[in-house]
Amino acid sequence: MQYLAHAEFVAPARARPQIWRIALGLLLVLAIYALGIVIIFGIIFVLSGPDGTQRWVTEMIEATGPTGTLLVLATFIGMAIGPMIAVVALHKRSIGSLFGPLPRVARHFLVATVVCAAAYGLSFLIPSGLRIEPAMERAMWLSFLPMALLGVFLQTGAEEILFRGYLQQQLAARFRSPLMWMVLPALIFAALHYQPEVTGDNVWYVVAAAGLFGLLAADLTAKTGSIGAAWGFHFANNVVAILIVALDGPLSGLALYTAPLSAASEEIRPLIFLDMGTTLVTWILIRLAVTRI
Repeated sequence: MQYLAHAEFVAPARARPQIWRIALGLLLVLAIYALGIVIIFGIIFVLSGPDGTQRWVTEMIEATGPTGTLLVLATFIGMAIGPMIAVVALHKRSIGSLFGPLPRVARHFLVATVVCAAAYGLSFLIPSGLRIEPAMERAMWLSFLPMALLGVFLQTGAEEILFRGYLQQQLAARFRSPLMWMVLPALIFAALHYQPEVTGDNVWYVVAAAGLFGLLAADLTAKTGSIGAAWGFHFANNVVAILIVALDGPLSGLALYTAPLSAASEEIRPLIFLDMGTTLVTWILIRLAVTRI
C-alpha cells in the first residue's frame, strides 16, 4: 500500500531515531504509567484511609461497579503523559508531533467514530444468539455517561498515542520495513491482551482480535498521517464494549447491558469471530471515508 501521508507523520521522528532512545523512551513511559497509578492510589489513601483504600483496590480489580471501572480508566493518564515526556526529553520534538496535524486528527476522529457507530449499530441486527440483560438503571447510566465517555476517550487516546504515535513513528524513522513499524507494535499491543486468567482457553482468539485491530489502526495512521482515524476507531469500539454491552466480569461496571457470559466461555468464540469481521468491514469503510474528507 502507498502511504504518502505517513512520511509527513514520521518526519519529526527522523532527527533522533536511535534504538537506544526508543528503548529508553519505553522504559520512561512504563515508569510514568506506574507513577500515575501510584498517585491515584495515593489520592485514594488520603481521602479514604487504609480500609477505604483496600476496598477501592478490590473495586478496581473486579471493575464490576461504575466508580471502580472509572478509576481503572483513569490509570491510563500516565500512559498518555509518558510518550509526551519521552518525545520532548529524548527525541527533542514537540508533543503535537505525536498526533499529526490537529485539525486532521479531530476531523478523522469524528469521521471514524460516526462510521463505527453506524457499522456496529447494523452489526447488532445480525442474529448472534447473544442474550443480554439490563445492567444499570438508565437514569444512573446517563449520570455516569459523561465521565465514562471521558474515561474511554483517555484510555483509547493513551494507547493510540503510545502505539500509533510514539512507537510507530520512531520505528518508522529507524526502519523502512512495515514489519518493524506496523507489525511489531501490533504484536506488542496484542501481547498486552494476553490474560489467560480472564479469558481462559479463549486467550489466543482475544490476542488475535487485538493484533488484527492493531494492524488496521496502524494502517489508518499511515494512510492519513495522524492518529485521528485510529483513535476514533478505537474509541467507538471500546464505547460499545465497555459502555453499551459488556461481558459479565471485569470492566462491566459502566455498561448499560451485560451478556451473562464470561470472557473464558466457549460460547463467546463465534462472537469474537463476528467482532473481527465487523472490525475488518469497519476499517474498510473508515478508509474509504477518510480519503474523501
